[in-house]
Amino acid sequence: MTNWMPDIPAGKGPMYVRLANRIADDIVTGALAAGAKLPPQRDLAYDLGITVGTVGRAYALVREQGLVSGEVGRGTYVLGSAPDTDLVEDPKPDLRSPTNAVPATTAASSTVAWTQMATSVTDPGFAGTRIPVPATGAIRLDSTSAPEIGQADVIRDLTLRITADSPYEIASYTRAVPDSWRQAGQQWLTRSGWQPPEATIVPTTGAQAAIMAIIAATTNPGDRVIFEELTYSSIARGAALSGRQIVQVPRDDEGPLPDELDRVCSQKHPKVLFLMPTMHNPTLGTMPEERRKAIVAVARQHNLWLIEDEVYGSLRETALTPLAALAPERTFHVGSLSKSVTAGVRGGWVSSPLSHAQRVYTAHKMLTGGISFLLAELSARLVLSGAASDFRQKVLAEIAARHDLVQACLPGHDMNSAADAPFFWLKLPSPWLAGNFKTAAAAAHVLIDDEDEFKPGRTGNVYHRVRIGFSNPHTREETAQALEVIRQLLEDSGACYDSFE
Repeated sequence: MTNWMPDIPAGKGPMYVRLANRIADDIVTGALAAGAKLPPQRDLAYDLGITVGTVGRAYALVREQGLVSGEVGRGTYVLGSAPDTDLVEDPKPDLRSPTNAVPATTAASSTVAWTQMATSVTDPGFAGTRIPVPATGAIRLDSTSAPEIGQADVIRDLTLRITADSPYEIASYTRAVPDSWRQAGQQWLTRSGWQPPEATIVPTTGAQAAIMAIIAATTNPGDRVIFEELTYSSIARGAALSGRQIVQVPRDDEGPLPDELDRVCSQKHPKVLFLMPTMHNPTLGTMPEERRKAIVAVARQHNLWLIEDEVYGSLRETALTPLAALAPERTFHVGSLSKSVTAGVRGGWVSSPLSHAQRVYTAHKMLTGGISFLLAELSARLVLSGAASDFRQKVLAEIAARHDLVQACLPGHDMNSAADAPFFWLKLPSPWLAGNFKTAAAAAHVLIDDEDEFKPGRTGNVYHRVRIGFSNPHTREETAQALEVIRQLLEDSGACYDSFE
């Protein structure tokens, strides 16, 4: 370990930013050589008379810049003054690629760069709960995209045909929606004896863009949007970022409690309710018929729009009536290809109340810049050719096989799981806390989501659960390897007291 002791520059900025500046400058000048080990966070905090959290935040910033790397059980090491210069645009980069580092700043510009980075990293409006700079080679169990089961060959062939058939359309902006795109959406969203009218279909760039367009089309800044106390919180964060107010409603295993929803509507006067009636994320619950009818009744009483997110619902066969069939005048039914076919194509559709179809289309265009002809045409051809349905069956078979691995590796553990679901909702044994468990898994190069990832806002409810997705690893062998890490952590309750520094 180096005997390095930083001389922290005076200034008005936060202490952790100034400490990060000093680390960066000393790396650039050679005071901290490549391969040098930084002092443990506790030791440096004691020597400097500051908190461990301050040192931890400074170390996180230098990791963000690609100047140091943390090695499990060993500490934090200097990478050098010239790390890889590939900029990271995606906050969840491909962990298999070593070229994810942000370039180091020069000594002259480091203070400005660190201050800007500190703002982006710590701004609560933009912060998530996922590991910002995971270790290279980590296995992602924090994603539930469709597994790779040979989609690339079909996508390649369809793309070649599209480029041959529509060279002008690919070269230009998309200014009209072909009938085939609506027909594909109509076919993909059809379920349980319900088929949306073709005129209600709006093609979108995936489900999240669709939902944000719906919120924009039905509300104004300052309006309230309701979310369940556990939900896909990226939508809540996006809504808050766009100036909407987030309201939470209590739920049970069947979904939002109708009486509580009525109370919230009477007191808060919200405009929209976001729901996942089939295969709820993260609990895996499916809303029964009577609860669906009760929710619709409350929505009609309070003139509430409903957003029915059925992205996971495309994986589950059910006879339950969609909310869009029960209340077509107020329900936006959203589906996509991401969980059951392929996530990278970004294919999605909304069945909108006819009165708002054009508004959703316009809002989507204004928010996203417009749909990609190539991706929308590819999504439509995947559905209309039957390839999407074929892939869905193969995806379900792969999910079932990986579900079997879960059951074999974690027998007897309390979890919500199903053979058609790409994730499970795991109850942690005492004394594990969800955040500690996520940190411990990350230290072992396995990324998972703790319960806070699914909370749209502050709540007093604590579940002591984590969501573990298993569809993203490339192979079943890699999935089994990650599950073995989870098993060992569950059996080693003493590990929950480790700092994993």
